Amino acid sequence: MRQGAAEASILGLEGAALGRSIALADGLDERVQRAAESLAEVGAFPVLALKERPKNLSAGVQTVDPQTWASEYPELAAVLSEVGERMLTRGKSDLSAVDAMRLDPLAVSIAAVRAGVTDGCVAGATRASAEVARLALRIVGLAPTARLLSSSFLMILPDRRIFAYGDCAVVPEPNAEQLAEIAIATADTFSSLTHLPAHVALLSFSTKGSAEHESISVVREAAELVRVLRPELMIDGELQFDAALVPEVGETKAAGSEVAGRANVFIFPNLAAGNIAYKITERLGGARALGPLLQGLAAPINDLSRGCNTQDVFDVALVTLVQAAIYSGAMPAERA
Repeated sequence: MRQGAAEASILGLEGAALGRSIALADGLDERVQRAAESLAEVGAFPVLALKERPKNLSAGVQTVDPQTWASEYPELAAVLSEVGERMLTRGKSDLSAVDAMRLDPLAVSIAAVRAGVTDGCVAGATRASAEVARLALRIVGLAPTARLLSSSFLMILPDRRIFAYGDCAVVPEPNAEQLAEIAIATADTFSSLTHLPAHVALLSFSTKGSAEHESISVVREAAELVRVLRPELMIDGELQFDAALVPEVGETKAAGSEVAGRANVFIFPNLAAGNIAYKITERLGGARALGPLLQGLAAPINDLSRGCNTQDVFDVALVTLVQAAIYSGAMPAERA
C-alpha cells in the first residue's frame, strides 16, 4: 500500500472509500494521478478527467475524456445543458463560453457529482480556488439549509493533534452573520471528520474586552448569533490565539470559559488572517493542511491548494468521500 493510504489512518477515513467514486478534475497533473492510484488501492473508484490516458497509469484508475463523457451519461448531459441554458438566460455568458464550459474538465467533473455519475469531486491542483468555488456554486449550488459558501482547513500537526481553521479561502471580509455561519459550518466539518467535539474560538487581537475596535464588535456579535442558532455548540469569542490554545493563558485571560485554553476550531476574523495563519502553520509549524474544504454546497465538492502534494490530494479525496457518505445518509453527520 502506498504511503498516502498509510498516512490517512490519522483520520481513519479509508473505510469511506469502499465502493465510492470520485472525479479528479486535474487529471493531467502527476500528483493527482499518483493519488488516484492510492485511492484505487483502498477501494475507491477514482475517475480522472483528461483527454489521453497516461501510459504509466495503473489499471485501477478510470480516465474519461471531458469532451465525450456527457455523451455516455444522459443525466450528465442534462445537467450541463441546464446550467448552460441558465447562464444564457441570465445574460452571463455567450454561446461560445457555454460550449467551453462543457469541455472544461473542472466543470464536467463537478457536474458529474450533481448528475449522480460520481459521488464527489476534488479539484484545484491546477486551478485557482476562486474558479473551483464559482463553478461549484453555479453547477451544484448551496444546500437548502445553507446561506453561505465558506471553507475550512483541517490542520494535522506533527504530534497528530488536529485543528480546523476557517475561513481561509472564500469569504474576504465576513460580517457578523457570515462569521457565525462560518463558525457553525467549520465546527460541523471538524466534528464529522475527526469524531471529536468542537470547541470553537472566534479569534481577534483582543480577549474579553482587552481592546476595542469595530472588527472586535463583529466577532462578539457573531459569537452571540451562534449561541442563538446553535446553543449546544461550545463557542467563545473574542479570544486571542494564545488564550484560545494554551490552558494557562486561557485561565489568565478568560477565566471560566469552556473554550479558552482548549479550542480545536479556530475562526479567523477575515480571509487575510485565515489564509496567512494556515500557511504559517503548514510551512513553519510542519502541519499538513487538508483543504480548502468547501462548506455549504449541495454536493461534496472540495478544493486543493495549488501547492498541494500527492498526499494532500489523496487525503482530501478521502474527506470528500466521507462527506459523500454523510450526504447520502450512509453515515451520521456528527460522530462526536
